[in-house]
Amino acid sequence: MQPLASSIRPKKLAEFVGQTHLVAEGTTSAGLSAGPLRVAIEEKHLFSFILWGPPGVGKTTLARIYAASLNADYHELSAVSAGKDDIRQIVEESGDLFGPKILFLDEIHRFNKAQQDFLLPYVESGRLTLIGATTENPSFEVIPALLSRLRVFTLHELSHDDILHIIDRTGITMDTDAREWVASIANGDARQALALIENTHKLYTEVTIETLTKSLQDTRLRYDKGGEEHHNTISAFIKSMRASQPDAALFYLARMIESGEDAKFIARRMVIFASEDIGMEDPHALVLANAVFRAVETIGYPEAGINLSHGVVYLCKAPKSKAAYNAYNRAMADVKKYGNLSIPLKIRNAPTKLMKDIGYAEGYEKYTKEDLLPEKLKGVKYWKDE
Repeated sequence: MQPLASSIRPKKLAEFVGQTHLVAEGTTSAGLSAGPLRVAIEEKHLFSFILWGPPGVGKTTLARIYAASLNADYHELSAVSAGKDDIRQIVEESGDLFGPKILFLDEIHRFNKAQQDFLLPYVESGRLTLIGATTENPSFEVIPALLSRLRVFTLHELSHDDILHIIDRTGITMDTDAREWVASIANGDARQALALIENTHKLYTEVTIETLTKSLQDTRLRYDKGGEEHHNTISAFIKSMRASQPDAALFYLARMIESGEDAKFIARRMVIFASEDIGMEDPHALVLANAVFRAVETIGYPEAGINLSHGVVYLCKAPKSKAAYNAYNRAMADVKKYGNLSIPLKIRNAPTKLMKDIGYAEGYEKYTKEDLLPEKLKGVKYWKDE
């Protein structure tokens, strides 16, 4: 028997809920134009793109509707388990001679650089039309060469009313209070709402706030990258490193890895930590944190956990100082307060004769001890040994 989320999944745009900025119908009288994905689907425009947004907001559904509109030879892979051989097999299959070959690659951010490089020539030549789906920022997770050939569509969390609309499609009887309660805890994730309703209905038949609560307690919850558990765990991880407690930091690291947290997200936070919390007390910390990020990017799970733990222990044991971070914040405060203060003429660039004639770069000395701040800020000290 199909899961509830699959059985009620929309098969055409008229049934789709949410993401109106992408799929809205054009209303000439109101001066509004149709959403770009609606135009692409209705006009049958063929191009590669990425759907970027939180879980359970319609990425897979939109990909399927788009592919169906083009009568495409459609394939789905998850980057968690797929590799180069899977892509090669899809490309080499004869498929539908009358339709384009579309690959929907879920969690594209899980593909490492080499795997993304492998995709590139197929996308560039048009042998594959790629639809990537990701919960992570494509600017960080997709290599520039591939990203430049993809359009990025950003999806948003579903609204409370969107979730209520989807709940009503289940055909499962619920009172108003129960509907509202599910919509309020779903955090804009339709899949989470439907899974909770389905589990409750199977366990207790009657779906009420009481049975929903029991079902929620009985179910091992998914680690939601956008939810409270995600923020609590990364907060505990950072604060354990700040307190120089490797045991606690390693525990929270292991918890994130086991829950499926993206290794590059963890590594990025470590790079930030190296400058924010260690800074000039141990400048090598930033070098090592960057090396960990590069190792994670190249290797991927499960071995990347070893690189992460190596870096975590080093950052925990390193001496701590926020002096550089605090100096930056003090300088930023003055930039916001005073705006574009005039830069002293002697340290301005002078690439033309006119600029030199009016005093740009005049009197410049490379190793001067003169205060080079704008006139209004002379004598201000942002950097302090702390």
